[in-house]
Amino acid sequence: MTVSLMQGEDDKFLADQLMPHKFQEACKAANVPLLLRMQPGYDHSYYFIATFIDDHISHHAQALNLP
Repeated sequence: MTVSLMQGEDDKFLADQLMPHKFQEACKAANVPLLLRMQPGYDHSYYFIATFIDDHISHHAQALNLP
């Protein structure tokens, strides 16, 4: 199963707390497939979530073999 991680590039917590590059390195070291999508112009606000929630739900539906 592929892990999906979507992150806003303008998130104020990106560099000091979230560090998606560290997660990417850990997935690579553990041979875990990762779909990392960095979204320019977004932070971690409601608008980020509202914009990409359909993609997130589709990823889970596909992983569960749902229509």
